[in-house]
Amino acid sequence: MQKHLEQNLFNENSNIADAWIEVILPLAIPKTYTYSVPSFLYNKIQIGCRAEVVFGKNKKYAGIIKSVSKIKPAYETKEIINVIDEEPIVYPPQLSLWKWISDYYMCSEGEVMSAALPTHLKLSSETILIYNEEYGDDFSELDNEAYLVAEALLIKKELRLTEVQMVTDTIHVYPLIKKLIDKKVCFVWEAFNNNYKEKKENFIFLNPEFNNDDKLNELLNNSKAPKQMELLLSFLHLIKTQGEVSQTELLKKSGASASQLKGLIDKNILFAEKKSIDRLKSIPKKSDTSFELNDSQKKILEEIEIAFVQKDVCLLHGITSSGKTQLYIKQIEKFITQGKQALYLLPEITLTAQIIRRLQINFGGNIAIYHSKFNNNERVELWNKIKTGEIKIVLGARSALFLPFKNLGLIIVDEEHDPSFKQQEPAPRYNARDAAVFYASLFNAKVLMGSATPSVESYYNALKNKYALVHLNERYGGIKLPEIKIIDTKTVAASKKGKVMISPQLKAAMEEVLQNDRQIILFQNRRGYAPFLICGTCGFIPRCKNCDVTLTLHKFSNKLHCHYCGNTYPKLNTCPACGSVNWMEKNFGTEKIEEELLDDFSKNKIARMDVDAVRGKNAHDILIKLFEQHRIDILVGTQMVVKGLDFEKVSLVGILDADGLLSFADFRVNERAFQLMEQVSGRAGRKTEQGLVLIQASKINHPVLLFLQEHDYKKFYENEIAMRKQFFYPPFSRLIRLTLKHKIKETVYEAAEQLDNLLKKNFQNLIGPAAPIINRVRSMYLMEIVIKLSKDAKQIEAQKKVITNYINLLKADKKFRSVVVIPDVDPL
Repeated sequence: MQKHLEQNLFNENSNIADAWIEVILPLAIPKTYTYSVPSFLYNKIQIGCRAEVVFGKNKKYAGIIKSVSKIKPAYETKEIINVIDEEPIVYPPQLSLWKWISDYYMCSEGEVMSAALPTHLKLSSETILIYNEEYGDDFSELDNEAYLVAEALLIKKELRLTEVQMVTDTIHVYPLIKKLIDKKVCFVWEAFNNNYKEKKENFIFLNPEFNNDDKLNELLNNSKAPKQMELLLSFLHLIKTQGEVSQTELLKKSGASASQLKGLIDKNILFAEKKSIDRLKSIPKKSDTSFELNDSQKKILEEIEIAFVQKDVCLLHGITSSGKTQLYIKQIEKFITQGKQALYLLPEITLTAQIIRRLQINFGGNIAIYHSKFNNNERVELWNKIKTGEIKIVLGARSALFLPFKNLGLIIVDEEHDPSFKQQEPAPRYNARDAAVFYASLFNAKVLMGSATPSVESYYNALKNKYALVHLNERYGGIKLPEIKIIDTKTVAASKKGKVMISPQLKAAMEEVLQNDRQIILFQNRRGYAPFLICGTCGFIPRCKNCDVTLTLHKFSNKLHCHYCGNTYPKLNTCPACGSVNWMEKNFGTEKIEEELLDDFSKNKIARMDVDAVRGKNAHDILIKLFEQHRIDILVGTQMVVKGLDFEKVSLVGILDADGLLSFADFRVNERAFQLMEQVSGRAGRKTEQGLVLIQASKINHPVLLFLQEHDYKKFYENEIAMRKQFFYPPFSRLIRLTLKHKIKETVYEAAEQLDNLLKKNFQNLIGPAAPIINRVRSMYLMEIVIKLSKDAKQIEAQKKVITNYINLLKADKKFRSVVVIPDVDPL
């Protein structure tokens, strides 16, 4: 491994006359490209470094060097312009992961690179218009828009595209630019910019002349500027206790002004110097896992150790609040004491806030978080620290899988069942859980997956001996799993006339819990106020202009929102179809629940946790802390409240609409409903007493609800696996879903039929073509074809090539050239 990491194919003694490199570009193009290396750059070439190249006519990109060859290709190649890095920014294992993801998930390596690298490492040139001095200043031949741009160029001499857009007040500037270039008013230059900037801060130092104690004492005793001397004394105290002093910290702690500091600098007593600093706050590193495991945990830890001798992947099936995190911590400690790194994957950014606080108690500054809420500069700095091995443990969502680990020993996939591990848009549409297994194999590392409700596929793999399997069936502290009761909403609805939001039984239970100074979580998997409005007179329902969906009323913004394209519309006062003002709100979202709670429980503190309420880098963490500190009594939320959160004083959980979870048209509907409800149930009664879960449903005899009442995952699995086998669904088959998109409905329907006819030549198990339930999104009509394949890996690889060939054959037809075809392997 070390040999790969230090590989430099061209040293000073190299006798190579010519060389060519294979470059991955951060673009959705189907292959890599070969470039020649000029002689003056031979010694700089290393696999994993970025090379500055021209792609197309004159656009410049920073591509990753994938391989180097001494064999001249049979075609002409462009030369690289420069090698950007002195050492690789990715190692061979990362490049192998990119290749595997591109092959398995039917996308390009460029798309994987684009997803993997922080934005500031994906450099590309910026188009700049340079004024042609020879043209002069007579713009009388130009039309109005061209005249405005030419005038601006004459004044500024150069303009960026964004500036051209501002001058002309239009987005589509390319025809205008072509016109100016054709008339030789300007020419185009591609400027290659590195957007990453080190953060610098002023640090204050003592003039070496005063390092002598006598001179320093003389200065302090004879000064006639007492305020400056107070500032100097503060500086001397800080330099003694901290070693170095920033200007910001000195002024803050001394209470002095910038002018007083300037006075000391002008007298040559102190001097300021800019130094690069970390954007990421650092805390002291440590490794302390001295906490005690209970007997069940000790037994399971031994089983995991034995499992890792025989298998590289172990599935930990542990009930909610059984102490899985403590077992993860013990495993992490084992690997970092061996000098290795560990990756702790979570399905959602929202989970990282609470977990990081727990892990920092044990590992201090050895651990860092990586997720999309960090800004681009912070991500580059974290990337580099992981690459050098300075950071030993990384906690992050699925994108953390792409980090450049140097010596990875362990990957933990917590809540492995969660569909958030699967990337949906854009490509690569990878599943981080499955990719983690391959990635770990490149380092001979181990993978520990954990869940109270494992995915059917993972549990099947464990039972088939592909993975090791261990069970932790006892809650930490011996607390019983919560009691689950079903409330029949049919009987309540009959008396209340309409959809039940909070039943009398749930309300009574909430009042009792609040009287005992305990907390409540209410779960409803719909955000907004009302999922849709309907005119009570004519039945008109407001719909999105771009998507085939109803609009959701959000009371906070007082607008109608589309949850698919993000468009918002003014709230309708009168029906556009009949003029009536008789609007009815159907169903309910988290906003409406919050409003009713504020009326019914006005003396209590109520908060909402959903995408609309939790915005900003630290908003979720702040809300979690408030709930932990019992400064919130009732927390209502979407599936954000379901996953892995640990609250000491929650005694009651209410699931307000189980029917909604059990009504999706998908073969995984029962699995998803069971997982969501069992996980949110697990938030109740985690520390001191058995909790209570109340589920509101009309289908009270649904088998999933019966399995839930018994907390019986095994019975659920047996029932589910029998159905999957009968209908040849995963884990007995592999699925590939092909989604076709086009702005014209008839074109996408015809293209889907054509592709289906081609696929039938090689595949028997096809579902579709059919329009999905939401058959138009962002003005694009959709059609889907689902292909069921056997699980033979070699056969699947060949079948993917056949599918790709048929897609290319379809797009070769001029009529279907603009149809977008998206393959999604193992769709969720």
